[in-house]
Amino acid sequence: MCSMRVFAVAAAVITVTATSAQAACQNTGNFNAWLKDFKAEAASQGISRRTINAALNGVTYDKRVVAYDRKKAVFTQAFLKFSGRMVNKSRLNRGRKLIKQNASTFRRIERQYGVPAPVLTAFWGLETDFGAVQGKFSTIRSLATLAYDCRRPELFRPQLIDALRIVERGDLALEDMVGAWAGELGQTQFLPSDYMETAVDFDGDGRRDLKRSTADALASSAALIRNFGWQAGQPWIEEVRLTKAIDWSEADLAIAHPRSQWASWGIVRANGKALRKDGTRAALLLPMGRKGPAFLAYDNFRNVYLKWNESLLYSTTAAYFATRLAGARPVTRGTADGTGLDLKQTKQLQRALQSRGFDVGDIDGILGAGTRKAVKAMQVKYGMPADSWPTPELLRRLR
Repeated sequence: MCSMRVFAVAAAVITVTATSAQAACQNTGNFNAWLKDFKAEAASQGISRRTINAALNGVTYDKRVVAYDRKKAVFTQAFLKFSGRMVNKSRLNRGRKLIKQNASTFRRIERQYGVPAPVLTAFWGLETDFGAVQGKFSTIRSLATLAYDCRRPELFRPQLIDALRIVERGDLALEDMVGAWAGELGQTQFLPSDYMETAVDFDGDGRRDLKRSTADALASSAALIRNFGWQAGQPWIEEVRLTKAIDWSEADLAIAHPRSQWASWGIVRANGKALRKDGTRAALLLPMGRKGPAFLAYDNFRNVYLKWNESLLYSTTAAYFATRLAGARPVTRGTADGTGLDLKQTKQLQRALQSRGFDVGDIDGILGAGTRKAVKAMQVKYGMPADSWPTPELLRRLR
């Protein structure tokens, strides 16, 4: 299994949307000449000549990395299909077992950072299958290729500098700089800049080793999550049931109401029991529209999960995985008849929306934030339930 953050690095981990022109750009320069200039830049930023030469001498351009970078993310499946594949029985059992095996470490982490074991374990499992699959690409070569490539060099050049700093600092030896194709490292797939800024030595051996040290990897992830704004002791998502129709336009991550308000609109917990009627704010998340599963998404989801990975599909799956590890029952499937539009239809939808002036990003068949926002606007215009979930009926109207 490949790193899930790597799949999304083009449009999720790094919060820049690539234009069609960027995706189709052609490299016309000379890689070796570029590398020579980069070495000078690295030296000007305090990297020693010894590290620069050891890491970069003989490095070559990797066409495989560019091919991966030109591909689109895999987040084109509906939530039930994707989460069913990723949050499977084997991964759940393995996660629960690892929580018990590392109980003392998790307790220390939660005391220090406020992030509970299920949240960390879910990311750990989705990113690298609990450290088993961390990637086989040379980190330095991958980042040098992406920093040279015409598509987004300004994003990867600093990552390459920080990869050299990781070696210079002694956290990882040069031969250990092996990971995912986009330069991510370790059991929870840190980009080098996150590694340098946030990683911690939690096992006390003097090194921040996110590849071999489970304690370092988990504690560093907790530190990153806390930096994102995690609120200790607060929920992230909670599955709910809708007992009656509501104003579906309220189902939007940008719209939060007190839990008491959702309760007054007939929303109950997944088991049918009443919600707490308090002031805790949450948004209504319908990953497959009003006929699919429903969740209340609290601040920890909206402020943290979507910073770890801006893909709504991935973030919802990671949050759901964590609830299962914390004891929640399997998600209710709802009454959705199918999975919505297929890849070809979603691209047709995006083109139709784009022709009407909406910014949906690339025509890629991925139901991202821009597409969902445009779908909601057109549903409102046509007097349809505005749940941001595209249907064949909406596509027909747009045509």
